[in-house]
Amino acid sequence: MDTAALAELDRTHLWHPFTQQRDWEQEPPVMIERAAGCMLYDTDGNAYIDGVSSLWCTVHGHRHPVIDAAVRAQLDRVAHSTMLGLSHPGAAELAARLAAIAPRGLERVFFSDNGSTAVEVAVKLAYQFWQLRGQPRRTEFVCLRDAYHGDTIGSVSVGGIDLFHATFRKLLFETHHAEPGDARDMRRLLEQRGERVAAVIVEPLVQGAAGMLVHPQGYLREVRELCDEFGVLLVCDEVAVGFGRTGTMFACEQEDVAPDLMCVAKGITGGYLPLAATLTTEDVYAAFLGEHRERRTFFHGHTYTGNPLACAAALATLDVFESEGTLERLAPRIELLGTLLDELVAPLATVAEVRRRGFMTGIELTPFPAQARMGHQVTLAARRRGAIVRPLGDVVVLMPPLSIEVDELTRLVEITAAAIAEATGARPARGREATARRAQAAPSPRQLDAAPH
Repeated sequence: MDTAALAELDRTHLWHPFTQQRDWEQEPPVMIERAAGCMLYDTDGNAYIDGVSSLWCTVHGHRHPVIDAAVRAQLDRVAHSTMLGLSHPGAAELAARLAAIAPRGLERVFFSDNGSTAVEVAVKLAYQFWQLRGQPRRTEFVCLRDAYHGDTIGSVSVGGIDLFHATFRKLLFETHHAEPGDARDMRRLLEQRGERVAAVIVEPLVQGAAGMLVHPQGYLREVRELCDEFGVLLVCDEVAVGFGRTGTMFACEQEDVAPDLMCVAKGITGGYLPLAATLTTEDVYAAFLGEHRERRTFFHGHTYTGNPLACAAALATLDVFESEGTLERLAPRIELLGTLLDELVAPLATVAEVRRRGFMTGIELTPFPAQARMGHQVTLAARRRGAIVRPLGDVVVLMPPLSIEVDELTRLVEITAAAIAEATGARPARGREATARRAQAAPSPRQLDAAPH
């Protein structure tokens, strides 16, 4: 079926996430049909650098031979089996592997299938934990202003982005919002509400969907200490920041913080299959143990919890981290990314700020009228040059696969700088016209080759 026919099917039947469909129907869709390494290919044969890791999850690139082989081998055994009353080798092995690399004390693993459900599990575990411990007044949660933890009702309740969440306000349970990065404000809330708080939930180091807001050094450690002081559980949502995105396997490591519950998803399978996990301590786990008649069971689950294909992909993803020294190889790329952004992007007159931690980057544009949709215009300009980037409002996000090669990373930042200059009318940074011209005169996407592993 040709691209035009596929586009018509899309417009007639599909409803895309976080998308105003009226706008979508006015633009020709890009139909991705294959991928390799850090490149995506559409149905017309155009190639694009995957500058956002297919929504922050493709850690080792597309079609990695080790992960491909693991999924194929699992298909020869069993594609799916419930974990209600049964288990399987992959889930047991993966739980042990996750516990081995997680912050200290996180020994128990509850599988689900996406980041929102991982957070939903954490919220319900924290709530029920205190009920079982004989502290029924602890029913409240503290989160951060501009937090994002997913789109199910519990995860939206602990979120704080009005654009996403205001419509559903009457469906949500009440939470208390602390100022990001301000430990004094967190203390104020806990002094006021501490005896009623079940848990504090944070995105450690970086608030992703808020526009890559980077917390000050030491803030996560201070929040951990406050939770200990007031006897409150700490939930760290590592869905976006985990699996190498900030430069370490988990962001918590950078401040030597061990939460009581930790949520992971996205990169856990290398972007291959839906899988998520909520890790917790033996202390939390033990509160749920008892006789059947006591009804201490955690009554929560999902059909695809611990899916064998997804577990196989996750185990292979962890293998690749080890065999290819992914985190060790990432350090010089993180440094290069910073240098490229400083030279090519930050000097642009229409760039207000570049925020970055590890391989997570948010480029905030200077204010434009909302109707201009300038972040979106930048992504369209980048697409014409052969790169996929995503906006969060007027913040342009870069988060490429950890496996991206130096020349691909350089090209991605060049394209981004040229796209911002075109869309916003900014002149390239002085002394960098040659680099900008290279991006302006880029080969057509068809001429770009897939990056081999």
